[in-house]
Amino acid sequence: MLWNLLALTAALTCVSAVTTVTQRPDVLTVRRGETASMDCNLGNVTKHASEWYKQIPETSPIPVVIYGWGFAAKYGPGFSAPKFTPSHQSLNQIISGVTVVFGQGTKLIVNDVAPAPVLTVLPPSLTQLQSSRVSLLCVSHQRGPFAQVTWLVDGTPVNSGVWSSSSAVQQPDQSFYMSSSLSINTTDWSTHKVYTCRVSVGTHSSERHISKCQCGEESE
Repeated sequence: MLWNLLALTAALTCVSAVTTVTQRPDVLTVRRGETASMDCNLGNVTKHASEWYKQIPETSPIPVVIYGWGFAAKYGPGFSAPKFTPSHQSLNQIISGVTVVFGQGTKLIVNDVAPAPVLTVLPPSLTQLQSSRVSLLCVSHQRGPFAQVTWLVDGTPVNSGVWSSSSAVQQPDQSFYMSSSLSINTTDWSTHKVYTCRVSVGTHSSERHISKCQCGEESE
């Protein structure tokens, strides 16, 4: 396995502090030679310069490209078109101000081999079933340190009661383990609802379903 990790962050200059810069996806995995496409939603701002930065872990960010509506892109040292190509997709309301706003960054993983993660979902313990709340545990064995975890109840995504580890633990074979749990009412577990743990690493994802009467069925 060979993977390289960096973060690409967008910044918007000279805009109001009420503006939120949103980047998608949070994590993107591509194979070597593939094209990586990241989106930065600037909210209700146009005609102001937006800047992209590249940051390798434990190093300072460096400017990749500065781009604005109506003028050509300006590249930082070592970066150029067409390898790095910015574009606008819509025109929105113009606002003014002098605050610099940064996006949360997109983690880009370049991987020669990126298989789907392997999941294990554990039901509540007998001790937990004696209390008012129980927890379902999802463990992901994957080839990279970052992943997007989603819990679903009867096919509907949920956020309440979800906890996920902030970082994966690297193993001697260079693979990674990360975990996530879903806390639910004991009565909900007893109603035979189907709970699903979905883990996505770039474009690859796995799901494992669990319920009181059907534990461990998996689909990918």
